[in-house]
Amino acid sequence: MSLIVPVEAAPARHDDNRKQLGAFLRARRESLDPQRLGLPRSGRRRTPGLRREEVAMLADVGVTWYTWLEQGREVNPSTLVMQAIAQALQCSALETRHLFVLAGLPPLESLQAPQCEGISAGTRRMLDSLMPQPASIQKPSFDIVAWNESFCRLMGVDFASIPDEDRNCIYLYLTNDAWRTRIANPDVLPTFVSYFRAAMAEHRGEPEWENKLARFFAASAEFESLWRQRYDVRGVENQIKMFNHPQLGMFNLQQMYWYSAPRNGSRLLVYLPVDEAGEQALAWLDKQG
Repeated sequence: MSLIVPVEAAPARHDDNRKQLGAFLRARRESLDPQRLGLPRSGRRRTPGLRREEVAMLADVGVTWYTWLEQGREVNPSTLVMQAIAQALQCSALETRHLFVLAGLPPLESLQAPQCEGISAGTRRMLDSLMPQPASIQKPSFDIVAWNESFCRLMGVDFASIPDEDRNCIYLYLTNDAWRTRIANPDVLPTFVSYFRAAMAEHRGEPEWENKLARFFAASAEFESLWRQRYDVRGVENQIKMFNHPQLGMFNLQQMYWYSAPRNGSRLLVYLPVDEAGEQALAWLDKQG
């Protein structure tokens, strides 16, 4: 039975966004090194990172006003003020966008557009033509909507045999032993939490996204704990992925993403060999059909 999460009323979502904004601001503030920002030493610091008055000074805003913002009170920051705060907190482009969404402001570079929903016959032919490179099409929510056989063999999952709602990278990592043991990179779960937090910022209150988050919580107490304790946000990125295959042992592949138009639509993921071990692994997987 699927979990049903009622759609929040607008005021409740607004209150929650303000609390999320405050928690994120505090996490960013406490992560910064005052000395690296050229701030003078002034007494013993009881907590790590910057003081609130230092952020207010750097952003040229009032200390009381900034404190209220971080406490989740009802204040209405302007675009210029939010830009100044993001700069004071050394936010990346993704983190700045996250701040703007939580503050109820239009992002500086609006990327909102309809997502690619259907998978055409041409897309499926493209995935098959990429063999033996493992490839899949994923939505911003990390749902896997299409794949080739090499991707199935790499991850040890027959996607055609599992329900649509289970075809999600994060959910499979939380619930599928084969999928989880194939991924050998460190800190996978905290990374997934930061990915999903960033992706969900623009979809809070939407039943599809809220239900998905509830499923993650139900599947993993550790995921829920990290979600409530950490406020990191990251965008998916190309990187070297380490795999541990039961027959092939350890090998590395280059993870490559290509995005459809619009930018926040579905993305193509392809794994490419980076050395002889990776080439041999993909060749072995190709012969298993």
